[in-house]
Amino acid sequence: MRKKLQQTIKPLLKTFFVLSLVLAMALGHADGALAARSGGRIGGGSFRAPSSRTYTPRTYAPPGGGGYYAPGYGGGFGFPFLIPFWGIGGGFGGLFSILIFLAIANFLVQSFRRASSGEVEETGYGSNPPVSVTRLQVGLLAQARDLQPELNRIAEAADTNSPEGRAEVLQEASLALLRHPEYWVYAGGGTQQAKLNSAEGQFNRLALAERSKFSEETLSNVNNQLKAALAKEALPAADELDNPTRLISEGPGEYIIVTLLAATLGKFEIPKINSTDDLRQALRQIGGIPSDKLLAIEVLWTPQAEGDVLTSDDVLAEYSDLKLV
Repeated sequence: MRKKLQQTIKPLLKTFFVLSLVLAMALGHADGALAARSGGRIGGGSFRAPSSRTYTPRTYAPPGGGGYYAPGYGGGFGFPFLIPFWGIGGGFGGLFSILIFLAIANFLVQSFRRASSGEVEETGYGSNPPVSVTRLQVGLLAQARDLQPELNRIAEAADTNSPEGRAEVLQEASLALLRHPEYWVYAGGGTQQAKLNSAEGQFNRLALAERSKFSEETLSNVNNQLKAALAKEALPAADELDNPTRLISEGPGEYIIVTLLAATLGKFEIPKINSTDDLRQALRQIGGIPSDKLLAIEVLWTPQAEGDVLTSDDVLAEYSDLKLV
């Protein structure tokens, strides 16, 4: 009886062991596939208002000292200005002098208030102006073969230390996406408003959230620091060994995800994206931001390394907020 029981249990244990081994290997390969995501990155900027927007109040002193000379009124503010009106023309001159005095006093009070509160009269920006932080994300079919080399070229040649260079990066990346509308599949994004003193933290949180989806940044140009990882041989999957033609062309369920981040001085907003027309308009808007309004940018894309792929499972796991367009 005991021997018969052992003969029954032994095959069951063997079967259980084999199934456990197969399951462990399958999960291990799945984790490896999800982890093998290379990424490219272009970024730079500063969350300080440009010096051209700072306001320095100026005072005007007469050549001989004493009093205040207001430009455009032709005389000193003080006794030299008031005495002639009091002495000539009687009451009308005195009343006129008082009205001008009140007008100038009001102008000076308002000017000092604006200066002390950090307001900038020329542009309307203050010491803590509003900032718009925009994220635009596009998912394309991997058949858009020209896109990745184009983004690589932009990263290698970009001047990310100057406002004009950063604006050009955003323009060129938007243009590269606009050239491949036939491969658009997913899109998403939006704009968040913040003050200058908190916008940097908001921008960094969005950038880190996207960068954390890469296993490695294999090409980056941040503040003119160009870094590239050594090329690694990508091991083909089992189905690629059985079907060599798949090594040449991308599979139908593989994608490229490109993310554009921009921090803009003042009010800026892209439309809600529900269609390809919305996406086209959003790309034109973000690519057209002028350099004097652009504080910081990040352009991120995955996969970047040759031979790396982003599957539909990866998109569902990491980019679930994207919509079909």
